[in-house]
Amino acid sequence: MDAFDCFTPVGYSARKFADRNDAPMHLNGVALHSSDYPTNEHYPFNLPVLRLTERIPFTSAVTFFVGENGSGKSTLLQAMSRACGIHIWQEQFATRIRHNPYENRLSRYLGMEWADGRVPGSFFGSDIFKNFARILEEWAAADPGQLDYFGGRSLLTQSHGQSTMSFFRSRFRVKGLYLLDEPEVALSPRSQLELIDVLMETGAAGHAQFIIATHSPILLACPGAVIYSFDDAPVRPVPYEETDYYKIYKGFLEDRDSFLKRS
Repeated sequence: MDAFDCFTPVGYSARKFADRNDAPMHLNGVALHSSDYPTNEHYPFNLPVLRLTERIPFTSAVTFFVGENGSGKSTLLQAMSRACGIHIWQEQFATRIRHNPYENRLSRYLGMEWADGRVPGSFFGSDIFKNFARILEEWAAADPGQLDYFGGRSLLTQSHGQSTMSFFRSRFRVKGLYLLDEPEVALSPRSQLELIDVLMETGAAGHAQFIIATHSPILLACPGAVIYSFDDAPVRPVPYEETDYYKIYKGFLEDRDSFLKRS
């Protein structure tokens, strides 16, 4: 798939999201072939959750990956993107003191279970979104009509949160698989609720499927979503109220003094 193809929006007509998330899936699951891993000592193959999880099924239009920093959720999300042939917009890495030859190899050991053939898609990471915004600016210099696909304004002239939501509202109109890594970083609580509306509308329309790594208890409340925890090996589904995010935020809002005394 050409890297530029996944950013060409098309029109759509989305129906209202019902109280269940039963739209057809593009991706039914991902299998982790740990017996074929080239090493058990080097990252990411040394992560227990990636060695002990055999398969993660996708049964909802919106799936969340949760877990502490370093748990492996973003690592798997990026590997899935590579295995799906989805381009990740990023600059070349600078010189590093120590090179890990295994760092980007996980995708070779994943089995992507497509429901009805591979579909296009995109990967969003808050830390690399600025690179796409700069590239879009170069396209618009040659063809200003490109901005019409993203609200008619340069993403660089909007705040980080505004440009992020402009991208989401436009990009998710396209049929595809969407992998998002911590999309809440630039979004206010109100904007996160707006993103839930976008996920529900486009997911229920049947053309968009989302797999999202997040720390946001607001996004995790998306109706009908399935939540997988990476804090234990193997990966397991958890109810919203059992996530650490829900428990910590709820406890903090009810009795913040008891939390602040710990610091």
